[in-house]
Amino acid sequence: MAEAADASPVAEARSLWKLIGASAFAASLCCVPSVVWVLFAGSSAIVAADQLSNDLYFGIGRWLLYLVALALAGAGLTIHFRREGICTLDDAKRERQRIVNTSLAVITAVIVLYLVWDYIILQLIGIAVGQPWAESAVWK
Repeated sequence: MAEAADASPVAEARSLWKLIGASAFAASLCCVPSVVWVLFAGSSAIVAADQLSNDLYFGIGRWLLYLVALALAGAGLTIHFRREGICTLDDAKRERQRIVNTSLAVITAVIVLYLVWDYIILQLIGIAVGQPWAESAVWK
């Protein structure tokens, strides 16, 4: 427990990047399958992949993936704080400020990474492989 208290904020931030990346990727899974499908199947799968992407994005799938990403972030934060020695409610009360700040930073980073990954990078890749997303691109 003494080692956990001596951990620097930089080391703590490095350990959280896997959690942030996994949560952002989970939230963007409504668009990843269609891009991967076109990458492997070629131009013959563009229409079907676009329909899959529309079904997942505009249906209930997107909200379910957001819930999965939120649950993943919550579970990851719980594991992270347990490894840091915050195991009981008394420990959590003592470290409340640190828990709140870290949780808000992680959730903010997940949202920013999701927006950049899904609405810029993944959209550019999708347009490059032939998805008809150019007319609905964020930058238009």
